[in-house]
Amino acid sequence: MPKNKGKGGKNRKRGKNEADDEKRELVFKEDGQEYAQVLRMLGNGRCEAMCIDGTKRLCHIRGKMHKKVWIAAGDIILVGLRDYQDDKADVILKYMPDEARLLKAYGELPENTRLNEGIAAGLDEEEDGAGDDYIEFEDEDIDKI
Repeated sequence: MPKNKGKGGKNRKRGKNEADDEKRELVFKEDGQEYAQVLRMLGNGRCEAMCIDGTKRLCHIRGKMHKKVWIAAGDIILVGLRDYQDDKADVILKYMPDEARLLKAYGELPENTRLNEGIAAGLDEEEDGAGDDYIEFEDEDIDKI
């Protein structure tokens, strides 16, 4: 049997659960950067995102974030624009839901941007609507059937 020459196995690659994103400073966009909302994940470290300036771009997730920061559809991200390709961008940062709400409150994101905050937001939307998912029959309707 060969000797193990590596530094460890699967658990070493997984690493410690470092919660370095608990309280980080809110990062605003600079020149050459734009806010975007992920439309769909494409695989291979890429996603399709709608930038705030109205352009749909193919975004590449940078290596530092790849397999460490999970990005899903609906997330608010900060992308770096490319000088030579307008339809492509690079994902620089993913905003947590509370950071995205702060960006919207500061006026960085437009008011019509729908923030995806998970299941809790879906429940609130149902309460705002009519809420009648059933049909109510009168006694006369039942007699006709």
